[in-house]
Amino acid sequence: MIFLNLTHNKAALHEQKKIILISLITGIVLMLAKFGAYVLTNSNFVLTDAAESVVNVVASSFAFFSIYLAALPRDENHPYGHGKIEHFSVFIEGALIAIAGAGIIIKSAYGIFHPSVIHDLVIGAVIIGLTGAINGALGYYMITKGKSLPSITIEADGGHLLTDMVTSGGLVVGLLLIHFTGIAMLDSVLSILVGGYIIFTGYKLVRRSVAGLMDETDVEIVTTVVQFLNDKRRDEWIDVHNFRAQKYGNELHIDCHLTLPYYFDLNRVHEEVSLVDKLINNDVTKTELFIHADPCLPNCCHYCNMPNCPVRAEAKTEDIVWTMDRVIRNKKHFE
Repeated sequence: MIFLNLTHNKAALHEQKKIILISLITGIVLMLAKFGAYVLTNSNFVLTDAAESVVNVVASSFAFFSIYLAALPRDENHPYGHGKIEHFSVFIEGALIAIAGAGIIIKSAYGIFHPSVIHDLVIGAVIIGLTGAINGALGYYMITKGKSLPSITIEADGGHLLTDMVTSGGLVVGLLLIHFTGIAMLDSVLSILVGGYIIFTGYKLVRRSVAGLMDETDVEIVTTVVQFLNDKRRDEWIDVHNFRAQKYGNELHIDCHLTLPYYFDLNRVHEEVSLVDKLINNDVTKTELFIHADPCLPNCCHYCNMPNCPVRAEAKTEDIVWTMDRVIRNKKHFE
């Protein structure tokens, strides 16, 4: 077996910390502004946005710690590094969002039967609109950087900020609607709808984090890598199987078995495995590869492309396309 290591990208991790710190400071300022708007208006609808801002601050604080932890070097207890803490960070953020949404629904339902006096809605709408615009710009920036670094924590935090922008936009429309119609009950009704949307957003983040913690297959990246290998396959690569991909923070790990002619010496095997690593890392994605070299068997001959093979047992009669469904099986293609 050949284990190929990638150097840790310290610059990227430093940039992740900087982005999360900006998000944290911005979140604190906007949270204070939103609670100021709530005190000014006494509106449950405004409180929904303020409550979500508390989640933003808590989540960004935990995200900052998780990125620090993910940057620690591998050790005996964590041979794959500490990157999976980022999935836990996303889980905490999603859970907090869902809890905030549930609290908003409960308080707003109570407000339907026990309404409170609301006022200064236009000023409140202006404040919420400005905070939403800032969150939207920051969220778009964080999603872009989260994908390029890559970092699931930054991408999730950015997605949450974009959600906050959407809810803030709906909040502005709702506050103006309440102001011009004079229907006070709309404050609680609209708050319940927003609370439901917030819970759904939290669920999606929790679902994504659990998928990462459970090593759920990243279908997109596996399909891309397999298609690339199929297009670049050499005659010597008889088949690829037991293909698996896992993400640990911003690091991607790929395990697979590569079937080669059994008469290749160790140097030739190393050469072929290294070529697979080089092609994937240069042309598809930066990843760490763990490749097990399998010897061919006589049953492989009917789909083997190796020319002038000195040990061929039968002529080639079949072309087998490498697909995700085929390569993830833990068996050679004839089995």
